[in-house]
Amino acid sequence: MTQTGNKTRRLAILTVIAAAALYAADPTSQKSSLQTRKTGPVNATKENWTAAVESNAARMFADGKSIFRFDTFGDEVFWTDTLKLHQAIEGEKFGGVGGGVSPKTALAVGLKVDAEALPAAVVEGIKAGKVNLDDPATTLTLIKLNAVLGVKGSFNTDGSLRSLGLSCAVCHSTVDDSFAPGIGRRLDGWPNRDLNAGAIIALSPGLPAISKLLGVDDATTRKVLASWGPGKFDAELNLDGKAFRPDGKPAATLIPPAYGMAGVNMHTWTGGWGTVTYWNAYVANLELQGQGTFFDRRLMNAEQYPVAARNSFGNKRSRVDMVTSKLGALHFYQLALPTPNPPEGSFDKSKAERGEMLFNGKAQCSTCHVPPLFTEPGWNTHPPADIGIDDFQANRSPERTYRTAPLRGLWAHQKGGFYHDGRFATFLDVVNHYNNFKQLGLTEEEKNALVEYLKSL
Repeated sequence: MTQTGNKTRRLAILTVIAAAALYAADPTSQKSSLQTRKTGPVNATKENWTAAVESNAARMFADGKSIFRFDTFGDEVFWTDTLKLHQAIEGEKFGGVGGGVSPKTALAVGLKVDAEALPAAVVEGIKAGKVNLDDPATTLTLIKLNAVLGVKGSFNTDGSLRSLGLSCAVCHSTVDDSFAPGIGRRLDGWPNRDLNAGAIIALSPGLPAISKLLGVDDATTRKVLASWGPGKFDAELNLDGKAFRPDGKPAATLIPPAYGMAGVNMHTWTGGWGTVTYWNAYVANLELQGQGTFFDRRLMNAEQYPVAARNSFGNKRSRVDMVTSKLGALHFYQLALPTPNPPEGSFDKSKAERGEMLFNGKAQCSTCHVPPLFTEPGWNTHPPADIGIDDFQANRSPERTYRTAPLRGLWAHQKGGFYHDGRFATFLDVVNHYNNFKQLGLTEEEKNALVEYLKSL
């Protein structure tokens, strides 16, 4: 390309980025309702009770959606001040470190882009190849637009990142890839099984803070983070410091879906942690490291949770609580997330009907996976011996059990496999495990019918 052509291309890229920046700077253009959210109580009296209930439901849903998507709970103190992740993302050009993170790199580590947050100028620029997806400056523009799911940035006047925080959506939302791989409409509640959280955290210049927390050197911390891979995260590492299983495999578990939780008791892979709203408080305070209040005396048990006990995670009290007031609306929104219907033609309907009879009969699946919740109503946990697997992950939980996972929407999170650590790669692997463990005597035809039923849920 000629020098004139290069100049023209650079000018086009800068024009698109400038247009996007102006769009982001206009508060009337923001997709988020955070700035207009009502904070006062609903006017609920005996005289207007029904109207108040309906008004409250609408308000909590809207607030919860904004919190889920955009609220960082003040975790910038951790991701910016402590880990300095913003410096790695912006790169030396904007006052950070290294080469920065380009959109191609961001997509490669599983971050997702909300196409509906992009102004027309950016969309057309991407389609025309006029937006440089190898330039970290483009990543900063996308963050400024609130287009990178779960990533929230504040900017200085020179375009550099002042602070960076993360929200629930970084792990528990993805996109439908309708624009391009990794770019599309939001799918709240769907697990991001492409997200390589370990690789992202490892970029942080402030990584020694994590090493200090765990009581290991930086090389060990990097080894642990590299072991996770896409779609996995170790939510107990900051409690017990157990980075690897006895067999040497990573202790990280699959990122679970956040949809379909209405009526379900235990929210996580293992038992005793609590319901959805417990886990929201746990993640906001102890994983995202937001500013809030969190209490769980079980984390003061130094024998089971030495890291948590040493750092007083069982009784966290931030000076300003930016979490507790948001738990109600966040819970409300999450309970409204339905399970996705399987795509038309993705399973054999006649075999699925036969599989349903087996599920409720010979295969004994419904004994624990009780329809229509497909988990037990009530206390839905079991000791490892009940399901025929090792007890490593169960023993990291307060109750030392595994949760009976709800089965609806399984088709939507097959990537990475099944069970907490993805040990069973396919539906058929799961069926074969129970057929052998419980000596069910299923024929190959019956196994295949069960698989089709599981795909239909």
